[in-house]
Amino acid sequence: MSEHPQDTIPAMPDAQVVPTDEAPPRFVDWDFAKATGRRLVGAGPEVSAAEAGDIVAKIRAAAAAAQEPVAETSRMHAPGIAPPAQVIDRPTWIDLNLDSMAALMTPVFVKVARDRTVSANAPGMGVGAKITGAESGALMAFMASKVLGQYDLAPQGTPRLLLVAPNLVAVQRELDVDPDDFRAWVCMHEETHRIQFTAVPWLREHMIERATTLAGELTPTPQELGQRMQEMVKRLPEALGSGGGGLADLFATPEQRAKIAEVTAIMSLLEGHADVVMDDVGPKVIPTVADIRAKFTERRKGAGAADRMLRRLLGLEAKMAQYKDGAGFVRGVMDKVGVDGFNAVWTSPETLPLPAEIHDPQAWVRRVHG
Repeated sequence: MSEHPQDTIPAMPDAQVVPTDEAPPRFVDWDFAKATGRRLVGAGPEVSAAEAGDIVAKIRAAAAAAQEPVAETSRMHAPGIAPPAQVIDRPTWIDLNLDSMAALMTPVFVKVARDRTVSANAPGMGVGAKITGAESGALMAFMASKVLGQYDLAPQGTPRLLLVAPNLVAVQRELDVDPDDFRAWVCMHEETHRIQFTAVPWLREHMIERATTLAGELTPTPQELGQRMQEMVKRLPEALGSGGGGLADLFATPEQRAKIAEVTAIMSLLEGHADVVMDDVGPKVIPTVADIRAKFTERRKGAGAADRMLRRLLGLEAKMAQYKDGAGFVRGVMDKVGVDGFNAVWTSPETLPLPAEIHDPQAWVRRVHG
């Protein structure tokens, strides 16, 4: 958000990376990635310093006010007192997410380095690290203008609820909806994510482990790269089609695509549950929730051709499907066994929905409830 006074959004500490016995190879220059992302990302809507301070205060208040109705509606309760949401700008979002990405990818880079015939410190590797850093920064710059909020799992740091102030303002103005109601609505969604990961003690580590393992399997070693590139060329039309899962899916073997489907099912559950809760809470505290939902859903359809292709390659179209598919699963289960019956989904990793069950809630009910 331009003209943001420095003291309205305090600088956030970097996620602390736990040292390992083996220093991770420098395949990505993360500092250069941050600098690239900050240089490329737009500041956001024009607001005065006074407006910025008022907006930040109202977002923080909306986040705090979301806690009780989300807990009541979801019938999920996290232990202790939730730390305040962090209201940030786009560059800060880039920095925090690159810290989390670095922590997530460290074991992957160690795996690749063990199979390398060239040292990670060899001449030319620094240039490669700059290139991958630039690519990572450019991707984060694109994403930083899209994300409204996020519960950052911070693989080697402290999890935190993030709300991106300029994006909340930009989308609210684009939709021409009530500002207070829109802030409250978005905060309901993000608070649901916070309570998912804090009320279910095993879920965060489970998701980090699955993501790290999958990233390691999807990252080819030099010996695997040639075969993977041939597969990628064959499967490029599929990735560009409406059912494609993005660039990551291009490199995947059939076994890996099955694991991607399992993770996607979990993500669909999390996003769909958050959408259901935010809408169910809505009528009690957000008078214009129906108008916001209708306009927001229509907005998701309105991307141009170039934007749609980029989203497809990045897997963002599949991400959009997760909201709809997941919400259908949650509604379908709740219709059969109610909210408490649905909450059996959080019992253990074994009770999470399987890929086929996302589109067949009855199958999950039969498997879990008998």
